[in-house]
Parts: sequence; C-alpha cells; structure tokens
Amino acid sequence: MRWTIKAKPTPQDIDALSDALNVNGLVAQLLLQRGIDTYEKAKKFFRPQLTDLHDPFSMKDMEVAVARIESAIASNENILVYGDYDVDGTTSVALVSSYLLKDYPNVATYIPDRYTEGYGVSYQGIDFADDNNFSLIIALDCGVKAIDKVSYAKAKKIDFIICDHHRPGAQLPDAIAVLDPKREDCTYPYDELCGCGVGFKLIQALASRKGRTIDDLIPYLDLVATAIGADIVPMTGENRVLAYFGLQVINTDPRIGFKAIINEVKKTELTITDVVFIIAPRINAAGRMEHGQHAVNLLTETDMQQARKFAHAIEKYNNDRRTLDQEITKEALAQIQDNKEEERFTSVVYKASWHKGVIGIVASRLTDTYYRPTLVFTKSGEKLAASARSVKGFDVYNALEGCADCIEQFGGHKYAAGLTLLENQYETFKAQFEKVVSQTIDPALLTPEITVDTTIEIKDINPKLMRILKQFAPFGPGNMRPVFMAEGLTDTGYAKGVGQEGAHLKFAVTQHGYGPIGGIGFNLGDKLPLVTSRKPFDAVFSLDENEWQGNISLQFKLRDLR
Repeated sequence: MRWTIKAKPTPQDIDALSDALNVNGLVAQLLLQRGIDTYEKAKKFFRPQLTDLHDPFSMKDMEVAVARIESAIASNENILVYGDYDVDGTTSVALVSSYLLKDYPNVATYIPDRYTEGYGVSYQGIDFADDNNFSLIIALDCGVKAIDKVSYAKAKKIDFIICDHHRPGAQLPDAIAVLDPKREDCTYPYDELCGCGVGFKLIQALASRKGRTIDDLIPYLDLVATAIGADIVPMTGENRVLAYFGLQVINTDPRIGFKAIINEVKKTELTITDVVFIIAPRINAAGRMEHGQHAVNLLTETDMQQARKFAHAIEKYNNDRRTLDQEITKEALAQIQDNKEEERFTSVVYKASWHKGVIGIVASRLTDTYYRPTLVFTKSGEKLAASARSVKGFDVYNALEGCADCIEQFGGHKYAAGLTLLENQYETFKAQFEKVVSQTIDPALLTPEITVDTTIEIKDINPKLMRILKQFAPFGPGNMRPVFMAEGLTDTGYAKGVGQEGAHLKFAVTQHGYGPIGGIGFNLGDKLPLVTSRKPFDAVFSLDENEWQGNISLQFKLRDLR
C-alpha cells in the first residue's frame, strides 16, 4: 500500500485554532485538515443543529414541485411514488410515500423489478400508472436521464416530478419539476445529497406549507441516515447533519421496520458503519434476491408482528445473497487468474448465468483484490448488464463515456456505475474500456493508498483524545475516521496470528518506553514476521476502543505496517 501523509497546516494556523477552541495541537490539526478553521465552523461540526439545514425552496423547481403535489391532493388525483430498488431508492420511496399518506390516502408505491425492468424509470412502470389511473409520478433516486420515458408518460397525460442526485445529461426530461442539486442551473448551496436527501428536501418544503417544523420531520431521519451511509455520499455539510440526527433516531426511537431488522441481528448502539454493513445489505438484499417492494413494505410497516415476518424473510434473502456472492466472486477471481498472462489496467469478467443481483458486490470484491477499475457482466434478457466499480481517484463514469459508442445505456457516479450493451459488442467494449483506462489513469492509482492524517506518539494517546475523536463522527467520505502513523514501534513479545488459519494479527507495542498499547490487524496475519523480529516497525492505524469483561481499553485498529 502507498502511505500518503496529508499536508500539515502551518504552525500559526494550528496555534490560532488551538487557542480559539482550547484544544491541543493534534486536534486542531485534524480539524484544519477537514476545512474547519474557525470557532463557528467547529461549533457546527461538533454540535450539528437541524437549523443548519438549507431552505428547500432554494432548490431549482421546488416551488413548482410543491404546487403540483398540492394541486394533485386538492383534485383527488392518484399519486405514484416511484424509486429504484437499492437502499437509496427504497428508503426514498418509504420516506415520501409515508409522509404523503399521513394526510392523503390516494398514494401508492412502485419499485421496478431489477430483472425484467432494470434500473430507473421503466415503460412498464408508466404503463402500470396508466392502467391504474395515476396522473402524477414522483420519481426518486432516478429519472434525471429518463427523457424518452418522461415523454412517453406525458403522451399518456401522466406528469413527472423527478427527485434525483445523479449527474444530468445535456438535456433534462420534460417533467413538471426536476429536483437535482447537480443541475447546472441549480444554485442550491449543497450538491452532494443522496436521492433520499432530495426526497427529504421535498417533504421539508411540503411540511413548511402546512406550518410544520423540522422537528416534526425527525422521525423520517432514520431513513435518510441509512441512505446517506449506504450511498457513500460525502459526510459533510447537510449530509452530516441529517446523518447525525438520523443515527439518534435509529438508536433511540427507530421505525418499526428498523426495530425488526435490529432485533434479527441483536445489535445495540449502531454507528454509521453498522448502518452500512448491517442494515443496508439487508434492505438491498430484497431487490437483489426477490423484489425491492419487500424492502419498502418493511420500512413502512407499523405493526410489529408483521414487520418481524418481513424482517425474517429479508434476513433469508440476505443469507442467500451472501452465499451467491461468495460463489460468483470465486468464479470471477478464477477468470481473472486464467487471463493474467498480460498486464491489464482493468478487470472485465462475464458469465451468462451469474445472478444480476450480486454483480455489484462482486465487482467491489474484485476491485479490493486486484485494485483495478472493474466490470462484472451477466446476461440480462437479450442484452448483457454490468456493474462497474473504480479505484480511488479514477472516474469510471467518465471512462464509460469514452466507450459510449458500444454501450446501449449507462448511468451512475464517479466510483460506481451500471450499464447494458448488446452481446456482440462485449469484446469491442472490453478492448475499448481497457484502452480508455490505460490512456487516462495515473498508474500510481493502481496501488491502494492509505491517506494518513498525521503522525502520533503513544505518549499522546489517552482517553481524553479518544473522547474528542468520537465526536468527529459520523464518519464518511470528506470526514473519514482519523488515520495515524506511529514510527519505531516494538512488539512486547506477545504478537500472534488469531482467527481462522491465523488470518488476523494481534499484538501489543511500546514506543520510546511508553505503552504497551494493544492492537488488531484484520487480514494482516501474514505480517506477523515483521512484528515478531523484535526490530522496530512503523504502523498506520485508527484508534479504537476494545471492550473485554466490562473493561474498556484503547487499541490500534491496524491498517498496514512496514
């Protein structure tokens, strides 16, 4: 791994912030590296307030969207809340539909089938709306590129309100309103919301018209926090405020559906990491293995007994998903291994029988293993469908744009995208993708990078520091958990491999007579000889609390060592 140490702020800036906040230089440095350089910014960072949220009406088209929904309610129209089948989409649909249903009964939900309809707005969904007399569709986490589909709906006298956060194309759909902070002509102050975040701004605007305050919307924030964590959007600005309060809801008074999931996994206090690795995969599993509507049903259920049944079914989908994901990953790794005779900048694999619901997870695992922009293809009807994942610093969406002439359809983000193409285009695409990536990627990006905030000494690690670091949470892109480097560490003689076949490294170290402090390095068991040689070594780690028999001690959560 490449260790990259962040630039250190000037001593004057560190001293000025230390004095302003009455914190030590280390904490001041970590804050400055996150763009927090004044007392006021630090106050917002450590004490997020719901009053820090922006006015929803400053988003382009919000006024029109609210007016159209109000007129639909006044005229007794049927409203269809439509969203994608992933976590961001299903939480968005649960959020907006449950809010509208509080005041108005003529609201239904629609999640497209991953296999028969694919991603985003579908003709089938519009036909369903037409057949069932829906005259307004609110599309969430999708739709900003659905130009033909929105025109098709318009011909059937069905209006669209689009709430999306993906990058728009050159042309916007002819919808009543397109709420997307990434629109070039939108001056909304924060453009990193997820789809559920845009949906939340819509209900915030609707609520304000009824004289409701932000406090009335707190019960919906468990959904928003889950979407923010699962969609890996930056944990900055408005997202951080929404996630901070959403986590409080999850841990104190979550909706019935969340309670049922948490009961299945028997976990108490949840962090954003738990939300990403415990709650999100289960919500996702419904759309991957069966149908995303199951997730919406669970998230909107108000009867605990029924919610338990839904959660139990979703737990089974998640277990099935895990088994499939392991099998396909094994096959995909073998495919890459068989073709290793040439040095490639990309990993592109395909098998017609692979389950479409798990190819995104498999693409992530392959990227973790070989650290290359990666595509995993499977057969989907008459076409091939793929999930793309990228490495840090490389925009895979732009790379796909460079291959647009062999792609039928694609969409997504910098680090994750999806696409479809005709089977006879597969080899051409594979060669072109390799060419585009090889010509545009900095080769250094093909070695995983650990970004280190700063060096630290064992003598400076104490419970007070840990208490402050915990207040940096929730963590995510733009506000990652602080990563430290310590130099000249020596093992106390108790280092060993633990877990299956010694896969993990457990140790205790001292430095210049200070310590010992314990540590655990997951999947770093092969580094044991470096530690037990009694020679000093350097380590990169985050700080963690280890609870054992009621006692809490600080430990290194090791990322790498040399």
